[in-house]
Formats: sequence, structure tokens, C-alpha cells
Amino acid sequence: MKVTLSALDTFESSFTPLVVIELAKDVKDETKEWLKNRITMKKKDGGAQLLFRPLLNKYEKETVENQNLYLVGASNIRLLLGAEAVGLVKECNDNTMRAFTYGTRHNFKEFDDNNDDFLTMAERQFIIKHELENLRARDEKMIPGYPQAKLYPGKSLLRRLLTSGIVIQVFPLHDNEALKKLEDSWYTGFNLKYQPIDGIRGYFGETIALYFGFLEYFTFALIPMAVIGLPYYLFVWEDYDKYVIFASFNLIWSTVILEVWKRACASMTYRWGTLVMKRQFEEPRPGFHGVLGINSVTGREEPLYPSYKRQLRIYLVSLPFVCLCLYFSLYIMMIYFDMEAWALGVHENSGSEWTSVLLYVPSIIYAIVIEIMNRLYRYAAEFLTSWENHRLESAYQNHLILKVLVFNFLNCFASLFYIAFVLKDMKLLRQSLATLLIMSQILNQVVESLLPYWLQRKHHVQVKKKVQALKADIDATLYEQVILEKEMGTYLGTFDDYLELLLQFGYVSLFSCVYPLAAAFAVLNNFTEVNSDALKMCRVFKRPFAEPSASIGVWQLAFETMSVISVVTNCALIGMSPQVDALFPESKTDLVLIVVAVEHALLALKFILAFAIHDKPQHIQLKLARLEFESLEALKQQQMKLVAENLKEEGGKEKAT
Repeated sequence: MKVTLSALDTFESSFTPLVVIELAKDVKDETKEWLKNRITMKKKDGGAQLLFRPLLNKYEKETVENQNLYLVGASNIRLLLGAEAVGLVKECNDNTMRAFTYGTRHNFKEFDDNNDDFLTMAERQFIIKHELENLRARDEKMIPGYPQAKLYPGKSLLRRLLTSGIVIQVFPLHDNEALKKLEDSWYTGFNLKYQPIDGIRGYFGETIALYFGFLEYFTFALIPMAVIGLPYYLFVWEDYDKYVIFASFNLIWSTVILEVWKRACASMTYRWGTLVMKRQFEEPRPGFHGVLGINSVTGREEPLYPSYKRQLRIYLVSLPFVCLCLYFSLYIMMIYFDMEAWALGVHENSGSEWTSVLLYVPSIIYAIVIEIMNRLYRYAAEFLTSWENHRLESAYQNHLILKVLVFNFLNCFASLFYIAFVLKDMKLLRQSLATLLIMSQILNQVVESLLPYWLQRKHHVQVKKKVQALKADIDATLYEQVILEKEMGTYLGTFDDYLELLLQFGYVSLFSCVYPLAAAFAVLNNFTEVNSDALKMCRVFKRPFAEPSASIGVWQLAFETMSVISVVTNCALIGMSPQVDALFPESKTDLVLIVVAVEHALLALKFILAFAIHDKPQHIQLKLARLEFESLEALKQQQMKLVAENLKEEGGKEKAT
């Protein structure tokens, strides 16, 4: 028998809570009742047809305190139908990956009507989020009880509730048992082992799993650079002609690892189903605003904002602001060089051991200032990008990433380029690179993981004491979990994590021929980074909603761009070496021409390697081609069936006449 959404019951006295909705303290009762009805109402009537109940019943609220916290879940059938609606891809019994449909559910591996684990918890929470976000206004002109919160047909109710301050937050709950198992196999014990990437994907979703997969891959890819770089440093091979081999290996290495990652990423995401998952039409981002109108593509009523106004904001405000920040960054850099000159003068005058330590102080201070400036600029970039009023979340992210990358690149690397190509002081370059790399890694570990974890532990103790003091007969375990998690920080995505890896990649690929230990320090940092980031995800932040993803997105382009810049930088450094310079005592023009020719040849080699190494393994290409062929065949069959039905209908009409 075919199961439809209208046949599902949305009332269950007990269900597994998946998502928490926190309302503002002073929300009116009529608003709560309206929201509950819209969430539990049948799909055909405009609801989400989910399960919904308050965290505390009436008696418990009066006994404890008035907590506007609500739990959202769904029946197993509702989740399966939701999986079909969002286009989740699962593995079939014939080992192919296909979009899940409820009607063909028994064709999929590990499916059983009595098995609730066919969908991972991350997938179930993603389905709940999708259904809540697709609750849309119908005939309502405003949110009941809030005349100022205007609505129009097709407007996302959850987004309006969030922007109006009626809903404080919506977050998925942790599964403590599954989380404990994941922690035991992931980071507890600090053993050197591969990460459980599939387990991370099952718990946190594909986007988080891809980051940790890339972090692990990048760490192991750095080991050859670290192994080759150690002899250059330990045996004090200061002659630059000996660094030619190291720099050449650096160039090939940076290209090959990125291309091989594409293949590894394609294999992973095909296995997870996201590589063949159909992308839905992107909805306007929550912060997008404009004059109400009709979208010419979807035909839906939504805010419209002229693109020329956005371009004016970008070029007349955002661009000048970014340029001003870049100028300020260069100004701070020149202050740093003045400090270096002062420290060097003090050391030359006294020559004591204490003044030799003083030589490192300017670099340490500058490294700290760089981190502070990067974080302050990030907030300004987010504000500006939001003010530009981009319609799509992808456009917002692209503009934000571009702003942040330009500033971070100049802020972190401008001093190194200045030392290398203006001052031409390789000893100072080595010292500055080492200080910037090590200090940035230490600061990131403390600020991103250790400090938040310590603060979270203090809050956890306070919550436990508060719950133990309760006299009410309540489900203290669930209550404690929700109260604890709602106060946790919100994980803002993998942006900062990828940015940290990109800057690390830049330090290694751009200047490691001058400081070969850069890769070794990066490896040591990343081994601890895996554990600290895992701790951060499991114990410091709220559980993020899973997001299907087929790749690391625009970050792949950012890493490839950095590798191109590294070709030019390394060729220039080799051309400046005394050994190479001595080969052209009379004509420096010939030296420049040869360096440029070598640089072009290496770039050509780089692009040939990128072209020769396919982005997807052969077996993945065959499977994707087979899926495309089967889709075309199915479409042909459907069209032929429609034509046959039309001919039959026309033949019946002629016979009747």
C-alpha cells in the first residue's frame, strides 16, 4: 500500500527529540499555538507534519522556571518520505548509488521496515531542518501576535521568526551514546591513527567530514616535504644551488597533492552519495531584503533587489574599505621593520645573550598583531558582505571569502615578500617565517579550542549543580542536556579552519626553500590540530546541522592559486641566490630572462600535471556515466509512454466520432 504524507499521524506521546527550538521569553501564547499547529499540521494543509512538544510540561515549568524550549522529531516513515523530498542518495543492492524513493525503499542496502538506523542521525536532523525552513506563509499577512512581523505568500516562516527575534535559535541535539563511541574512535588517548571519516560523516555530515578528511590528507602529504627538508636544515646547507632540488620538488609536490586530493574527495563523496546528489534551486538567504515582487525563474513572491545597487555598494564602499585596510596592514608592517632595526641596533651595541633574545621579540609581537588584525577584519568583512545584500548564500560566501583571503594573504605574507625581494635578507626571512608560522599555530590552538573548552567545562559544572538542586520530578538527563547545549557556542562553519590550513600551505609552499623546517612544524601542528578540532566539535560547540557537500568548494581554487604563486616565488628566490647570480656576472638581463623562462616552463609543467591527473578515478567516471545513461533511458521511456497514451486517447476520440 502506498503511504502518503496525509496518512501520517503527527501526535506521539513519546518520540526521539532531534532538534530544539528556543523561543524568546516573552513570546505570546497565540504565537506558540500557531507555530505548533504549523509544525504539526499535515503537508497538504501547509504544515511540516512533524512531532512537536515542549521540553517541560506545564507542572514542570511552574516548578522549575519558564523555559521556552521545544523539541522537534518525526516518525520513521515521515523521515523516509523527507529523505525522498530532499533527494538523499543511497547505495542500492546492486552497488549503485541512486536517489532514495520510498516506493523503491527495499531496493536499497541495509533497509528494513523495522530498522530505524537506515538514515544517519545527521541525515534525520538535516531533513527536519529542511522541513522547518520550507514552512511557508499562505494566507497570513503577519505572525499572530506580532503585527510588525509582516508575511507574504511563500515567505519562509522560520526565517521570519528568527529575524524578528521570536525564535532565538534552532539547533540539533547531540546523541550522547553515539558521540561517546565517536570520541573513543577519534581523539581520546591521542594515539596516532587514521580518523574515522565515515563515522564523522554519519554524525556531523559531509561538510565537516570533508574538512577533517582534507586535514588528515594534507598532514600526511606534508610528511615528504618535512623528511626532505630536515637534512637541509640539520646539515646547514646554506648554499642556494642545493635548494634548487628542494624548490623543484616543492613545486611538483604542491600540484600533485591537490590533484590527488580531488580524486580522493570524489571517491569519498560518491560513496556518501553527495557526488550524484541533485542540487536544489537555491533559496534567498535569510538576511536578504528588498521590495516584494515576483521571481521570474520560480514565479514565487519574494524580495527583489536591483543588482546595480549591490554593485554600487561593492565598488563605492566595500572595495575602498578593503583597500584602506590593506594600506593599514602595510603601515603596521613598516612599524614592525622599524622595531626589527631597533632590536638589531641594541644587540650590536651590547652583544649580550639577553639582547640576542630581543631579536625575536619584534617578530613575536608582529605575529600576535597579525592574528588580532585578521580576526577584527573578519568581523568587518562579514558586516560589509551582509550589507551588500546578496540574494544567495553561495554569493555571500564567495564575496566574504574573497575579502578575507586578500587581506589575510597580504597581512600574513607581505612582510615576508618585503624581506625576500626588497631587503634581500635571507637570515631575517628565515627568522620571520619561523616566528610567524609557530606563533600563528600556537595562538590558533589556544583561541579556537583550549580557551573555549575551559570556559565550557566551567559552565557544565554550573549546569550540573543547578539540575541536581531541582526538587521537581522531571527528566533531569534530557533537561540538563538541552540547557547545557543551548548555552554552547555556535559553530560558524569550516571557514576559519580552511583559512588556517591555506595560510599554513602558503608558509610551506612559498618560502620553505629558505626555511625547510616549515613543513616539519606544520606536520607537528596538524597532528595536534586533529585532536583539538575534534574536541572543539564534540565538546565546545553546539552540534551543527549536517550539510551535504561534494567537495571542499572554493577552497580548492584558493589552494591551487596559492600553488601558482609559489611557482613564481620559488623561481625568484632561486634566481636571487648568490650561486645563480654568479653565473651571470656581466648581464643581469640574461638572468632575469632565464628565470622567467624557467618559471613559465614550471607553470606549464604544473598545468600539464593538473590536466594529466583526472579529477575522478576511472571507476567513478564509469559509474557516473552509467547513471547518466540510465537517467536518459528512463526519460525516453517516460516520453514514449506519454506519446503512446496520447495516441491512444486521440484514437479513442476518433472512434467515438
